[in-house]
Amino acid sequence: MGMKHIIILGDGMADWPVKSLESRTLLQAAKTPYMDKLARMGRVGRLKTVADGFHPGSEVANMSVLGYDLPKVYEGRGPLEAASIGVDLKPGEMAMRCNIICIEGDAIKNHSAGHITTEEADVLVKYLQEHLGNERVRFHTGVQYRHLLVIKGGDKRIDCTPPHDVPLKPYRPLLVKPMAGTESITVPERKADLTPQQTADLINDLIMRSQELLKEHPVNRKRATEGKDPANSIWPWSPGYRPQMETLSDKFPQVRKGAVISAVDLINGIGYYAGLRRLTVEGATGLYDTNYENKVAAALNALKTDDFVYLHIEASDEAGHEGDIPLKMLTIENLDSRAVGPIYEAVKDWEEPVAIAVLPDHPTPCELRTHTNEPVPFFIWYPGIEPDEVQTFDEVAACSGSYGLMKEDEFINEFMKG
Repeated sequence: MGMKHIIILGDGMADWPVKSLESRTLLQAAKTPYMDKLARMGRVGRLKTVADGFHPGSEVANMSVLGYDLPKVYEGRGPLEAASIGVDLKPGEMAMRCNIICIEGDAIKNHSAGHITTEEADVLVKYLQEHLGNERVRFHTGVQYRHLLVIKGGDKRIDCTPPHDVPLKPYRPLLVKPMAGTESITVPERKADLTPQQTADLINDLIMRSQELLKEHPVNRKRATEGKDPANSIWPWSPGYRPQMETLSDKFPQVRKGAVISAVDLINGIGYYAGLRRLTVEGATGLYDTNYENKVAAALNALKTDDFVYLHIEASDEAGHEGDIPLKMLTIENLDSRAVGPIYEAVKDWEEPVAIAVLPDHPTPCELRTHTNEPVPFFIWYPGIEPDEVQTFDEVAACSGSYGLMKEDEFINEFMKG
């Protein structure tokens, strides 16, 4: 009889020692009876989730958890965004994240046009598609300020600045440039028929024309009367082609069917290329008020029919970005009492055994308020596993776990062996 598998991922849950918590980490200080119990009954280790040379983004770290070889398959955020909104990229199509941003004077005021709603943005994106779209250029509506630009035959060897990295900076010096040293090299196998310079020129032209088109648009006139930031420019970044990712079923034949549960577009995009079906959950927000109960119900339901479930919970990461220690502690305790506990209690007596792994994708230390690339703690438990000596689940205890320090696809291979 086979075994089923569920990974419960607490995004950004790992942290650094905190002075006000007697120099303990949040995982050490938080009340996590279920994670501690499963770590005690199972086996523990650490996983390096950020490949050398990569930025510790959630998409990079979550792809690593699933065992993907980043240097081989990573194509930036554009293609993941495309997959999450159901745009199937053809060979030679370059996809980019396309923020709708607010520019004030000559500077980027914010990367989200004052947190524009999807409804307003959809009107603007369709308007841009109508006026700027053609055989080569397509705009697609995503979520809130996060949209998609697809350029047929674009060359991804361009230098783009993520808009959230440059608030209040003048935008002209940050326009797209060809990457240094790409002038003479052609990339025939990628079907790019534009050079990096032509690709950069095309995108910059779209940015400038979008500003003309959006300036007096009724949606922005209405936002102005309400005292809101206008959505008055596009800002494309993170280009890539369709990733060459094998599905989990290709790698692990026992996974005939699998599911992903997440409120985050990028994670759903990874799930799409990994061959996992996406389950949408009522009330899943990606914030600390997310609906754990519905997520758990969806996960348990999926485990009845599927062999593999990836349950991704974003709340800890958000709290880490806010630098809010009590809130992050609460998100960790919620993960324990409202996700890990109920799932373990439900599956521990199933006839078909279920393997459970819990881990963060990367640390988001409250002190730093952004992601770091240190290895993360994990445990694997299933009925009958031989436990190691580790008694609690946290960054420090994990250093003495029997799995040691794992990298690349070692974690997923070990987990799927069970």
